[in-house]
Amino acid sequence: MEIIETPKEMQRISTLLQASGKTIGFVPTMGYLHEGHEKLLEAARKENEIVVLSIFVNPLQFGPNEDLDRYPRDEAHDRKVALKHKVDYLFFPHAEAMYPGPSSIELTVKRRADVLCGRSRQGHFDGVVTVLSKLFNLCRPSKTYFGLKDAQQVAVVDALIEDFNFPVELVPVPTVREADGLAKSSRNVYLSEQERKEAPFIYQSLLHGKELALQGASREQVVSEVQAFIEERTHGRIDYIEFLSYPDLQQLDKPKGQMILATAVFFEKARLIDNILIDM
Repeated sequence: MEIIETPKEMQRISTLLQASGKTIGFVPTMGYLHEGHEKLLEAARKENEIVVLSIFVNPLQFGPNEDLDRYPRDEAHDRKVALKHKVDYLFFPHAEAMYPGPSSIELTVKRRADVLCGRSRQGHFDGVVTVLSKLFNLCRPSKTYFGLKDAQQVAVVDALIEDFNFPVELVPVPTVREADGLAKSSRNVYLSEQERKEAPFIYQSLLHGKELALQGASREQVVSEVQAFIEERTHGRIDYIEFLSYPDLQQLDKPKGQMILATAVFFEKARLIDNILIDM
């Protein structure tokens, strides 16, 4: 595994790989790798000749009330995970290298960003598409891998690739779950013993909502039933429940096509998100 720290060197190598006809699987992350990231690396390794993993805590994704300096980091652990999954190139740039000065051009996400988690994180997805535009140009991937646990991010990346004609295939990877259905997350360690027992009901509520939707329930009925399911079985405080088209993330009077049923629930020390895709 080769570790690369400068954008210029990463672009030089990826250009040579691309010219030689190699397929490049790219997994962009902010580090502190967990099992969900490992599934992305497994998929990239299986489908491509070369695997590039980037680790970059992107300051543009953090709002004024979000502490960039407190974001968890474990460089030694991340390198071990990369080696375990036979990553060919680990791109590990510093912020000064990625953003050497004030930008003359800014990207703004006009759609798909003002619902779900994006509603309370103004500007977050602007930072996501900005850094991904740079990373796609530096790493020249054939395919890029994102987890469906953050399905809104997948939808925004889909729009970025489509709108700007990036020659890369987006590969969404299913959410990694515990045996009881709880979506794996680094935040799960902050749950109390009782909260950990209650948390799997979040996913069960979504499955219940999916069943109702497939039986012909309206959008309002599905949302109401999911809300009641969570409130009756957990002490969590619901942030949102949304039933939207996917990947457009629009409200439809009558659910049709591919839909996403998503929720976020606050527990005492953790905010858990989950979603399920439904083909209507």
